[in-house]
Amino acid sequence: MSRLATTRLSSKGQVVIPEAIRKALGLRPGTEFVVVGKGDAVVLKTITPPDPDEFDEIIAETRRQAREAGLTPEAARAIVDEVRRGV
Repeated sequence: MSRLATTRLSSKGQVVIPEAIRKALGLRPGTEFVVVGKGDAVVLKTITPPDPDEFDEIIAETRRQAREAGLTPEAARAIVDEVRRGV
């Protein structure tokens, strides 16, 4: 099945993903996307949670990179607090 189709932007800024594309990619109502725009391209990437088996590896790699960057747990908490406050 082709993964090429056309669609239009509505006056409300909505885009319908054609049925053939939805079926080919297994997209369901409620699927969340990251939207990236660059130049004249718009890319929708589904947000998928990591596989539970990979989650421990992801956490370990994140901690390793934070240590290499010199990021302490206290500094990380301070950064999160700043972002939450909208600073």
